Amino acid sequence: MSQINKIVYTGKTHTTGGRHDGASRSDDGRLDIQLSTPGSTGTGTNPEQLFAAGWSACFIGAMGKAALGMQVTLPKDLAVDTEVDLGLGDAGYLLRARLNVSMPGVDRTVAKAIVDTAHQTCPYSKATRGNIEVTLNLA
Repeated sequence: MSQINKIVYTGKTHTTGGRHDGASRSDDGRLDIQLSTPGSTGTGTNPEQLFAAGWSACFIGAMGKAALGMQVTLPKDLAVDTEVDLGLGDAGYLLRARLNVSMPGVDRTVAKAIVDTAHQTCPYSKATRGNIEVTLNLA
């Protein structure tokens, strides 16, 4: 396992109630959300949606670094649509993810190289590697 030599940022939240009508708030107040069970009629979001949003944002940052290293300008309409499945397997509840990347106007071979590099460097990708099934799709 890799070790952290320097902490860049620490996200802090306080959560009560879990995914069943719970709430989560960050220490700086920028995140203040209600939680609900996936597929329910509750008014809040769920951990899978939050994980998908965080991974998408982080992955776009990693793509930016990869593109910079390749001297490629990413399009303004770059997007990552991340899907996180919550399912059941022999080991109980499991996650599976798909990152659907759209880079209009970027040569497909270059775009694939950017996505592959980002997947090697994104902290979320590193954290999930070997732990859950991940599929990268390039639109």
